[in-house]
Amino acid sequence: MKESNASSIHLAVLLGDMGTGKTSLVLRFVTGKFLEYQESTIGAAFFTQVLSLNEATIKFDIWDTAGQERYHSLAPMYYRGAAAAVVVYDITSMDSFLRAKKWVLEVQRQANPTLIMFLAGNKADLEDKRKVGSEEGEQYAKENGLVFLETSAKTAQNVNELFYEIAKKLAKASPSRQSGIKLHSRSPQNSRRMFCCS
Repeated sequence: MKESNASSIHLAVLLGDMGTGKTSLVLRFVTGKFLEYQESTIGAAFFTQVLSLNEATIKFDIWDTAGQERYHSLAPMYYRGAAAAVVVYDITSMDSFLRAKKWVLEVQRQANPTLIMFLAGNKADLEDKRKVGSEEGEQYAKENGLVFLETSAKTAQNVNELFYEIAKKLAKASPSRQSGIKLHSRSPQNSRRMFCCS
């Protein structure tokens, strides 16, 4: 496929508690794969993916942040310069939803005011273990100006849609870019780099 002339790089960051499936969401989007047992992210992991919006190519640089409390103080390094943030919670855990609300408040206070924020209720395949109703997530998102989607990294439900919606919102912020997104295949090699701190 011919590369377009206009291209831009957009930084996206995933935030949320440990075990909500942030890494699985990004891996599903970038590689198309799901691992049943995913190791916890240490510090943050970096991924890239390219989307085409008609005449423009958008390269996503994606920071997948660690959910453990001990890494929380590092999060602002990743979201302050981001164009988009996805706050992820696990639909089977009310605690993770309550923590997601805290993430939203923190990002609203400290991040770039033009940042586009999404709320993703992940693990939608575990309907029988659901503790957070979809209406609850949707209502909170509406009240706080977020875009809401329920996703499943396992079944791929709404995973590409999540990143397509981010791209569409970013394109809308830049009038020269239109929607009509095509996903470019990318070799999984070099798509993930781990970052850590002591």
